[in-house]
Amino acid sequence: MESNVFEKLIIFEMANNHQGSVEHGINIINAVGELASKYGINAAIKFQYRDLDTMIHPDYKNRTDVKHIPRFMSTRLNSDQFYQLVKVAKSVGLKTMCTPFDEKSVDLICEHGIDIIKIASCSAVDWPLLEKVAQANKPVIISTGGKSFLQMDRIYSFLEHRGVNFAMLHCVGMYPVKEEDVQLNVMTRMMNRYHVPVGYSGHENPNDFTICKMAIAKGASILERHVGLATNEIKLNAYSTDVRDADKWIEAIISAFKICGGDEDKRIPEAELKSMEELARGAYVNKAIKQGDKINREDVFFAMPCQTNQTTSGEFVEGMVATRDYSKNEPLYERRADDIVYSVRDIIHDVKGMLAEANIVVGPDFELELSHHYGLDKFREYGATIVNIINREYCKKLIIMLPGQKHPNHYHKVKEESFQVLYGKLDLIMDGKYQEVRTGEVVTVKRNSQHAFSSKDGCIFEEISTTHVKNDSYYEDERIAKLDLMQRKTILENW
Repeated sequence: MESNVFEKLIIFEMANNHQGSVEHGINIINAVGELASKYGINAAIKFQYRDLDTMIHPDYKNRTDVKHIPRFMSTRLNSDQFYQLVKVAKSVGLKTMCTPFDEKSVDLICEHGIDIIKIASCSAVDWPLLEKVAQANKPVIISTGGKSFLQMDRIYSFLEHRGVNFAMLHCVGMYPVKEEDVQLNVMTRMMNRYHVPVGYSGHENPNDFTICKMAIAKGASILERHVGLATNEIKLNAYSTDVRDADKWIEAIISAFKICGGDEDKRIPEAELKSMEELARGAYVNKAIKQGDKINREDVFFAMPCQTNQTTSGEFVEGMVATRDYSKNEPLYERRADDIVYSVRDIIHDVKGMLAEANIVVGPDFELELSHHYGLDKFREYGATIVNIINREYCKKLIIMLPGQKHPNHYHKVKEESFQVLYGKLDLIMDGKYQEVRTGEVVTVKRNSQHAFSSKDGCIFEEISTTHVKNDSYYEDERIAKLDLMQRKTILENW
């Protein structure tokens, strides 16, 4: 299944709301399928599998005084009946998801070709069950209701070490949950602590559409809700939404995703730019100025309106040279000359912002190096920012690749180095072989090993090496090799 299976995933949990009836279950699935088609959403229907013959102790199967057991027994479906529901779900374009409560049910999930395994909060530290789930080689979503951060740490470590593609859901296992117990701020900590998608499984009042929107604002990429279909004979519990009334829930989710936007770089609509331009101050000359004259601050004033292509108050720079004659009170139409200091400042701001976003603190003692192999004007295409921290018998550097940057093919004769990616993904070509190096992964570059690297979305990695020696980088491109060191590096002592 695709790696983005969890992206904006809306889960409709049927649980036992099929009431032990295949026909009623199909009615729920068809209603969910119609909603998914109507709104064009990434939707999954979720079942629950229990091997009741082994899961419930023989002495308790017919007891009516033990919570949950009577309901499980009364709504029982066999394997063939569940498979009917699975086939209907697939036929109406839904992803299929299932919660197993025992090992035999994991086997049945695989047999039925179900897309995603969901682990209920009550099973989140059931290690024998999780071991079986990890072996199924399917995407996994795990709810964390009632689990401390220490327990969540163990769950995360368990699944990560087994190479499972998984997501975690913040969940409060009370039915229905009160507002004061929802604790959506926990999601922020989960996102910072665990490098997997995080979502929200809701048990709030079905008429509450605020919590799902707030969860999305917190960064939830997955939303889950219990659904059913009420009839004259069937009443829904206090935390299940009648699938016929789910439109408002879906519309709230779609609206929240739209309001929050994506994770990409900030998008600035043309209408917003126009609005800002209408409020901006333009630069006007307060005396006659001849072509070739330098324009000083006292020669201009700033006022509305700002004309099309006029120099704004923010663009004006002391010492601009007039490219034409100006009369008093005329708008100024000059542009800032290419300024190396201005360009470098922009680079530094980007680098500092990226380090801050990655929560990496450099400290006060370092040397900053801009490596620009084809000139500073092409730095954002070819180059890297190198933070030199230690250079003794061992050497430590941070290397920051801005989005889209490439570092040309080269090798070292003296130095051996190891890279560990701290943030983002690094595309590395070493001795002609490509590999994607993800956050946390380490790769070693031996002496005389040809290597080039780049990053599509930006990357920060730590380089630990033997002592760095000047002129120990040998480039495949002869144009770089012929440049003086000063032509391809800019050294800065501080930010």
